[in-house]
Amino acid sequence: MDDEIFDRIIFLADPDLHEPVLVIGLEGWIDAGLGATTAMNTLLNTIHTEVLATFDTEYFIDQRARRPLARIVNGVTTELTWPEVQLRYGRDGDGADILFLVGPEPDFHWSDFVEVVTDAAGRFDVRLVVGLGAFPAPTPHTRPVRVIATAPQASAHLLPLVGTVTGELEVPAGISAALELGFAEVDMDVLTLWARVPHYVASMPYPQAAAALIEGLARIGGLTLDASHLRASADEARQRVDDLVTNNPDHSSMVEQLEDAADEIEGTSLGDDLPSGDELAAELERFLRGESS
Repeated sequence: MDDEIFDRIIFLADPDLHEPVLVIGLEGWIDAGLGATTAMNTLLNTIHTEVLATFDTEYFIDQRARRPLARIVNGVTTELTWPEVQLRYGRDGDGADILFLVGPEPDFHWSDFVEVVTDAAGRFDVRLVVGLGAFPAPTPHTRPVRVIATAPQASAHLLPLVGTVTGELEVPAGISAALELGFAEVDMDVLTLWARVPHYVASMPYPQAAAALIEGLARIGGLTLDASHLRASADEARQRVDDLVTNNPDHSSMVEQLEDAADEIEGTSLGDDLPSGDELAAELERFLRGESS
């Protein structure tokens, strides 16, 4: 890495970490049901973390698209809080080291950002990189949330542990895709976990998705993580959706059809219960156009 790019990250600590897992949850790309955002917030609220490094906001962030927050007291502007990308570190319930990459998705200089992040991961001997995401899918809210994964070819051996999309798919990419390919170039295992959120609730908070992502992260990363309180919130969310569906005959019929489709493949392999590329593309297009209900 040349000196100019190296200046785009500011290290604030130098902890002694043992082969940490790096968890990536950057805001700004598709996040149906706020699954990834809620999962990352839950992790940061249940694990004590400290800032390891920050990134050059002026270089990576469009501050008119992501404006700072002004604090005004009795008409006096006292401070600005700037959007910030952070690398944080902490430990799971059994003391395993974890790194968290959090904050807004960069607006500019993605290739430089990828180089900075992969260099930092190498510096701390990261053993596995796991991204978090959620997308709208043709699945009923009355069934458990399924999690699938994407990964570069070099990490394709990890995909059978989770399941993946069948067929070929082309959609606009978030920074997670660029990071996947960047970590592949430095021979580091990486995959992104995606929670499948029922398309008709994709625009409302859906804690079931967050819980599924945390449980998937724990399983794939060999980590001890707690998503129990999310499960309580998930029960409440399920009841709210039940009430909405019950009061609308069209919605009730749609959910019954989705349930029938899910029940037909109950007991088959996980890979058979995943959306095709065409199904996923259609739901992503609807979600991006704001047609999530």
